[in-house]
Amino acid sequence: MHWTHKDLLDVCDLSTGDVERIFETADSFMEINRRPVKKVPTLKGRSVVLFFAEPSTRTKTSFDVAAKRLSADSFSLAKSGSSLSKGESLKDTAWTLQAMNPDAIVLRDSRSGAARFIAERLDCSVINAGDGWHAHPTQALLDAFTLRRAWGGEFSGRTVTILGDIAHSRVARSNVNLLTRLGAEVRVCGPRTLLPPRLDTWPVTVCHDLESGVDGADAVMCLRLQLERQQDGLLPSLREYARTWGLSRRTLRKAKGGAKVLHPGPINRGVEIASDLADDADSLILDQVASGVAVRMALLFLFLTRKD
Repeated sequence: MHWTHKDLLDVCDLSTGDVERIFETADSFMEINRRPVKKVPTLKGRSVVLFFAEPSTRTKTSFDVAAKRLSADSFSLAKSGSSLSKGESLKDTAWTLQAMNPDAIVLRDSRSGAARFIAERLDCSVINAGDGWHAHPTQALLDAFTLRRAWGGEFSGRTVTILGDIAHSRVARSNVNLLTRLGAEVRVCGPRTLLPPRLDTWPVTVCHDLESGVDGADAVMCLRLQLERQQDGLLPSLREYARTWGLSRRTLRKAKGGAKVLHPGPINRGVEIASDLADDADSLILDQVASGVAVRMALLFLFLTRKD
């Protein structure tokens, strides 16, 4: 099947068939990542710019590893090391990068819509690695891919609870969109101060206490609590949040037996999730990391080998 997309800006831009093709391609790369020599010449001679104007460890490293395992050349650029820190506009920085003729730019920016702004002005592929509170499509794809492998490919009849700071989470927005389209029922659960307005327009069930949110769930995805929210006055204290909303073995008992636990990282242990639960056999947190490399390898392969 011909890959027609120039850019990946939001999971909304992908059809269900597109998602399945990404997953099938990622399955093949999972096998490569288990080999003693984890490198193939598939993208030899191609170049990928990792332009992270916002801090990142997991996503940036994952894309870097993915590019290198496909034999592409990757170049990292942070805001502090670019002319953005000197007042240059995002548009001028992007045009400067395009003049170097990369095959793809992986962009993370704190401004919602930054990836689309860049993609509309550049000829090379742009992959959104997170823009403001708007979207994080590759995280949603790796989360769904992780659950697909754990559940044998079946999302229908499954319930996923997304727990924590929904209002400020691009991960939550992208996961809600993708998981519901794949057939899962999605609940969102968190303090009222951390729930966004107009949740009635989201295809989710809203739960205002942890027990009802977890009750009968097949998987619980904890979100990183952005500690600056405490400074904004949206939380009484981290201790209170952990007591009321932190996921533990005790609170997870309300979920279905063998319920899976996910977290996009980085984890605030003892706040969003108990440390022992994060390391439990039913935790998929490290599986998410492994899936992230395979899914991002699949994306780089599809976007860098597409035919116009």
